[in-house]
Amino acid sequence: MGCHRTPATRRASAHRVRAAGRTAHVTPIRVVIADDQKLVRAGFGMILGAQPDIEVVGEAENGTEAIRVVRAARPDVALMDVRMPELDGLAATRELLIEGPVGRHVPKIIILTTFDVDDYVYEALAAGASGFLLKDTPPEQLVEAVRSVAAGDSLLAPSVTRRLIEHYVASRATEEAPPQGMDELTPREVEVFKLVARGLSNTEIASELVVSEATVKTHVARILLKLGLRDRVQVVVVAYESGLVRPGAER
Repeated sequence: MGCHRTPATRRASAHRVRAAGRTAHVTPIRVVIADDQKLVRAGFGMILGAQPDIEVVGEAENGTEAIRVVRAARPDVALMDVRMPELDGLAATRELLIEGPVGRHVPKIIILTTFDVDDYVYEALAAGASGFLLKDTPPEQLVEAVRSVAAGDSLLAPSVTRRLIEHYVASRATEEAPPQGMDELTPREVEVFKLVARGLSNTEIASELVVSEATVKTHVARILLKLGLRDRVQVVVVAYESGLVRPGAER
């Protein structure tokens, strides 16, 4: 398996080569799919491989293989199932994002999960995953998720994401202390921080605060810089852990 290219993937790649001028010079988003179910890998691979701006560059059926394939293929995005044999997706995510060697390639990781069984979702977010996706997500949402994460966004907008985050963070003891650097935020940035933590998109925040989406993006960038956070997922983790935002709070 590893970086083996399936016939469907090769056909999709050939289609990209023949694509019209507007996509011919676009560097495709490189994706690795790690899941112990062959049908899941095949299905996701066909959906993603059919897109002109996405290329599936590898597959893995367990966490150990996922680490090897990601390091060899150097994808932009890795889809990682939580529960896999040999090494689970959480351990593989930690190894790739936190514990690996200096100078390693660091992809964006999307955790694949089912809503009611995975106990590791919160830990995966804390380990640095860019978000998570239900395995039965519609094809168009899968494609959009890969594009969004590759562009630097996080998968926080869907209501299911908020429920999952609230459930897993609520099960952990929180420290009633503001995150380091919080006192450096302006009152407006604090507002934006809390809205991001509750799962609102930039568009929703702009509507809530009656400002432009560009202004919201600027606020978010400054918040991440001041608090030393990598992305919006970490905003959620920090906000709930510190008690600044509580599960079930009104939007």
